[in-house]
Amino acid sequence: MAHSMAGFLGTTRQVPTCILNASQPVHRAAGPQHQSAARTCKHFRGCSQQRQQALQSWILQAVRSDQQGSQVDSSTLQLISDLTNKVDQEHAAILAENSQALEGIVEDAAPDSLKRKVEQSIQKLQKGLLERETEVRLLLLAGLGSEHLLLLGPPGTAKSELSRRLSNLTSGKYYERLLTRFSVPEELFGPLSMRGLENDEYTRKTDGYLPTAEVAFIDEIFKANSAILNALLTLLNERLFDNGNQRLEVPLLCLVGASNELPESEELDALYDRFLIRRSVSQVSSSQLGNLARLAAGTKLVAQAPSNGAGNNGAGAPADPEAGPGLDLEDFRSTAGKAVGAVDVPESVIDLLTSLRDYLQDKAEPPIYVSDRRFMKALNLLQVAAFADGREEVNEYDCLLLEFVFGNRPDDAQKVRAYILETIASDPGLQQTELVFLGLFGRSCRILESKDQQELAEVQQEGASVVQLLQQRQAGLSSTLGQQFPEMRATIWQSESSVQAAAQSLTPQMTENKKKVEDLLREAMVLKEALDQAVSASVLERLLPKRYKQYQKGISQRS
Repeated sequence: MAHSMAGFLGTTRQVPTCILNASQPVHRAAGPQHQSAARTCKHFRGCSQQRQQALQSWILQAVRSDQQGSQVDSSTLQLISDLTNKVDQEHAAILAENSQALEGIVEDAAPDSLKRKVEQSIQKLQKGLLERETEVRLLLLAGLGSEHLLLLGPPGTAKSELSRRLSNLTSGKYYERLLTRFSVPEELFGPLSMRGLENDEYTRKTDGYLPTAEVAFIDEIFKANSAILNALLTLLNERLFDNGNQRLEVPLLCLVGASNELPESEELDALYDRFLIRRSVSQVSSSQLGNLARLAAGTKLVAQAPSNGAGNNGAGAPADPEAGPGLDLEDFRSTAGKAVGAVDVPESVIDLLTSLRDYLQDKAEPPIYVSDRRFMKALNLLQVAAFADGREEVNEYDCLLLEFVFGNRPDDAQKVRAYILETIASDPGLQQTELVFLGLFGRSCRILESKDQQELAEVQQEGASVVQLLQQRQAGLSSTLGQQFPEMRATIWQSESSVQAAAQSLTPQMTENKKKVEDLLREAMVLKEALDQAVSASVLERLLPKRYKQYQKGISQRS
């Protein structure tokens, strides 16, 4: 007669009590409560005395084994209960602490001196203009970055007025010209010198023309013909002008180009690429036509609904547009050089820039070409934006400015902005952190089985690092959502309408990310506590069953 035992920790054992032979029926009884029934059954009475004694001994062993299994299961459950209760209390305390920390954060009432100047300059340039908040900011950013701005739009939308105001702000030399298909180089670069011709020198008298200007505005710039184009390209990019046999440096800070339409000829592509920042300008919206009429009549404008935050996106911009000195010519000349050396670009921003370019060139329809020069200048422009904001590091929200940098057509701006917002919301760093946690969990399972003390000490340190990383990420997301994107609202380069649109797009996904981080933080804290107590691998399996299944699935796939 063969006897077999089967069971699982914490469950009642199901055991056969007698199998007389293959031709006789089988009687099954479970546990000590069925011991008397086994003795009175006809199979039990028909057994020999030796078989009866063996059967009684087997039943007694099964009962003792059940009692021992029950004791192990009870202690294991108590361990799991104590560990999870401890982790849940610590987890709740961390979340409460991060939430309370938001109440102590106060906006900086005394921004950096350069930031204050930019705020004052924005107020000055915006005075008397409607719905030109973005254009004013881009104009100042182009000037501080020593880049050029292209404004595309119908006539009568304040394109030339903006450039004149920039010239007044800098107190620099200003040049303005409307090009036609019949324009000649003398209109931009100055007439030929008669005295020079007498001395066999082909030179121009450049005083008062583009080569001596610090701020310039050229309307209908894509009407430039080939006679003008070569000299203009060198002047815009290298800030050099060939006058006779001499190559002279020009003091140009920013040239504002304007056009009613995009260039149609391929020979103008190089000129189009010289404008790092491009913005489509439209008419004043219907909701502001009343204020436009009041502005023309010289009457008081109707105040708009107050925005969320003080002044400019909560950045503390003063209400009086005449207060403060604003930016001067030296600020425009020196900021770009200072920014490149003082502002760091983190890997997260570099990854975003590289993935954006790959997306635009390889996946967008139609593909959007981004030259190496434009890519490098875009990064430097983000450094200027961060430096003027008083920061030492570019953040991902600065990349929203790239909608005015990458793109060849006006509708490309929306593609760039949508990709940037989607990437920020998806939080690639969270995905990488979860992969790190899964790797750590797999190592922990193996080490807890092998009980290698040296490796156990190493994974304990790694577990503590992952917990700390997730705590910081949870605190960051709580701050971002709790204060409605304070980093984005604090910048001087985003208008309030742009901030609100971006926040509305980011909030749903980032709220979900916050929940994922909190769940992952709890799992990491459970793993850390399990490692600190050096529990068995079977206990870790019960603590984190979902992760254990992923671990086992990974093993089976590798095998």
